[in-house]
Amino acid sequence: MGYRIGVDIGGTFTDFCVFDEGRNELHTLKVLSTPANPGQEVITGLRELQVRYGVDPAAISYFTHGQTVGVNTVIQRNGARLALLVTENFRDVLEFERLRLPDAFNLRAVRPPPLVPRDRVLQVCERIDASGAVIQPLDEDTVRAAAREARALGAEGVVVAFLNSYRNPAHEQAALAGLERAEPGLFRFASSGVWPVIREFERTITAVLNGYVHPKVAHYLGTLQEALRGLGVPARAMVAKSNGGVMSAERGKQECVQILLSGTASGVMGAAHVAAQAGARNAISLDIGGTSADVALIIDGEPQYGVGEHVGDFALYIPSVSVSSIGAGGGSLGWVDRGGLLHVGPESAGADPGPACYGRGTRAALSDAFAVCGLLGHSDLAYQAVQVDRERARRAVGELAGQLGRTIEETAQAMIDVAVSEMYLELSKLMARYGADPREFVLIPFGGAGPMLAGFLARELDISHVLVPATPGVLSALGGLIADVKNDFIRTVYLDLTPEAIAALGVVLESLREEALAWHRDELASSAAPELRFSADMRYVGQSFEIEVPLAESMLTQRAAGEIAAAFHAQHQRIYGHSDPAAPVQLINLRLVLMAPSPKPQWKPLPPVAVPPRAQAQLDGWLDGRRQSVPLYRRTDLGAGAQIAGPAVLAQDDATTIVLEGFSLRTDAYGNCHLERSGP
Repeated sequence: MGYRIGVDIGGTFTDFCVFDEGRNELHTLKVLSTPANPGQEVITGLRELQVRYGVDPAAISYFTHGQTVGVNTVIQRNGARLALLVTENFRDVLEFERLRLPDAFNLRAVRPPPLVPRDRVLQVCERIDASGAVIQPLDEDTVRAAAREARALGAEGVVVAFLNSYRNPAHEQAALAGLERAEPGLFRFASSGVWPVIREFERTITAVLNGYVHPKVAHYLGTLQEALRGLGVPARAMVAKSNGGVMSAERGKQECVQILLSGTASGVMGAAHVAAQAGARNAISLDIGGTSADVALIIDGEPQYGVGEHVGDFALYIPSVSVSSIGAGGGSLGWVDRGGLLHVGPESAGADPGPACYGRGTRAALSDAFAVCGLLGHSDLAYQAVQVDRERARRAVGELAGQLGRTIEETAQAMIDVAVSEMYLELSKLMARYGADPREFVLIPFGGAGPMLAGFLARELDISHVLVPATPGVLSALGGLIADVKNDFIRTVYLDLTPEAIAALGVVLESLREEALAWHRDELASSAAPELRFSADMRYVGQSFEIEVPLAESMLTQRAAGEIAAAFHAQHQRIYGHSDPAAPVQLINLRLVLMAPSPKPQWKPLPPVAVPPRAQAQLDGWLDGRRQSVPLYRRTDLGAGAQIAGPAVLAQDDATTIVLEGFSLRTDAYGNCHLERSGP
């Protein structure tokens, strides 16, 4: 028995979730993030956990964390200086992309500059056709020449992305060997080794993203591993992945692209866990931290996945938890444009200096608006890491009020309304994408600012049930703690779905299975059988893009073309509302997801409430455009079955929950708070 620890590093705070396996207890903590020194917040937090809860580093049996080093590197465009080796005459793959404008309604829209400029895209003489046959052998002299030119251009590393390497990676592997001989100081990645998928641009940009963030991510993870060893932590460091799973930090040093969206994915996994705990099959995950608001859907108990999620200006073509983000968090700054309109975000106060109410910033952030309204700062915030200065918040919001010609309270309310409207727009687009009705979903808010804003958003979306987790401020850390070891594998087969054509599917299937099981043995050194889930990317003949179709393994092993086609028609009907069972079908990619379940905490139920909860104070609050008395409750005082009528404020160490008028709150056996609307 030991301590299992999950950590989530955000733009403002770093969250810790600790499960004491011996006592079956959960401990939580927040510390300020240190963007200038990534990883230091983890060490600070572990030391604070030892002081506060007696967590002995030597007794830590499991450690996993989500990090933002990779995504921040892409957003800030301060990654590695790369060279890109391509097949001769295919030099413009990054510029061409998919020939889409960034803004379809702006004819003057300009694509963002590629991560590798054209002068460092170097051509190599070779050619493999779409079947994998060699048309032109690799010219090793051009590889050596490219290596010398890359070094002369100041490249730190090289990405190799040849045409059709998803079918036959031999030329890419030979080019890597030639680069190592010619310029051993350059780090190297091949597109077929990063994500061997059909379509040249998607495969190339995925490999480029991996190489672009590699030096910083590898340095960060290595430094973290050394620091954990220095503290005497015996557990192997794990890192959260974009697909909602975890893998070893050691592997993460090379497979950097797999962990770009680790923090947001962990939050959705935590929300899915809480939804299952509360019996909610369909839920909306709403993660509002200091910098952004991230929304995702959980349908039939499962988080939704996709490809093409954006990291900064670039799409990521590996399987990821499908999350939509907007720059509206607790630290998002308010500002007035030249036309006199109020905006909130996307610029954030971050951890340094932070919102004005934290005592260091001077510009008004969304958290300052809640402080001005008298709804924030009546208890220790973030485990005493921050003391709320309401007068400083009033001065900051007052500057905006002067520009708008409104009172300070009216301006604060307007900031809240603007932020909620931005979330409403983003969530409406997400619901439309899935053809879903928000009124049929439970809203699960978390992050430091999620429970503050959830009631306002639920009211606008006509959602009648809001589920606030027991530890909303650290739910992303909890999500990483309970996540399973997970990895995705893919093979492009590109065949017509006929009994004759799929005869060779068994060979591909066995190759994919062997690769997955080898990964499992290397990663966990375990002989336990993992769970394997199969799917295929399929389309009607003549369509340009595919949809993913879950398949039973028996369909593939038996090469049951009719059953596979029927599964595709049903999935097409579900997504688009129509299908054509008489039309020929193609199977493009075969996918496999390997999962090795991690131990899950067994939560102790709360004791039932003995007496109705008593308000600790009556706040002089500004809510819904008027001043009113709002009772303040401590969440630690609420037992199972406790009930509170809105309006009310519920304070706890990691978040503040606002219960609006018309909503009532009840607490379940696991400490989750259910906010339910009593009327229209």
